[in-house]
Amino acid sequence: MTATTAPLPPAAAAPAERRSARLVTEVLAPANLVIGVLLVIGWHSTNSLQGVGWGLLAGTFCGGLPIAYIVAGVRRGRWTDKHLKIRTQRWLPLFVTLGSVLVGTGLLLALDAPREVVALVAAMIAGLLLTMAVTVWWKVSVHTAVASGVAVVITVAYGWWAALLFLGVAAVGWSRVSLRDHTMGQVIVGAILGGTAAAVVFAGLR
Repeated sequence: MTATTAPLPPAAAAPAERRSARLVTEVLAPANLVIGVLLVIGWHSTNSLQGVGWGLLAGTFCGGLPIAYIVAGVRRGRWTDKHLKIRTQRWLPLFVTLGSVLVGTGLLLALDAPREVVALVAAMIAGLLLTMAVTVWWKVSVHTAVASGVAVVITVAYGWWAALLFLGVAAVGWSRVSLRDHTMGQVIVGAILGGTAAAVVFAGLR
């Protein structure tokens, strides 16, 4: 009689692979991408440093303040890490992020910011709301949602050559799966949500 054995868990990523995945996750983190794309689109909106200033203002409310709040919460022990791996820990940071983005949007409108910058922030709000809706029952990847949205926005603004940025989206997805922070399904759905919000809202309002 032969004994049956339980299936082995997936092998852990090799140290070198894990380091690479961690590097991609940190460098292409949502806050970094949000601030970066706002600076790029800010420049594109005016072709001057004035546009970069608009992007920096928007980036403060859309990326800087939210990540500062999250990092402060991690240091106080409220959340396990700044990437909010545990789904139930995401709610308060997501609502704070939404509030910060809405305040930033109001400020941009009051100061008559360039239309492209406002359109990008509106796309971010749409992507954030979609992500929050799915987070009710599933830990969709915010990393790939933001990365995909960024790739779509830059492609719309600068042309089809920028579609090469989707290689970066794939790299982000790989890193999240490799680190076991998400499943393949969660990173794919995240990319679809972020890309769709950007394609519909940014392209429609710019």
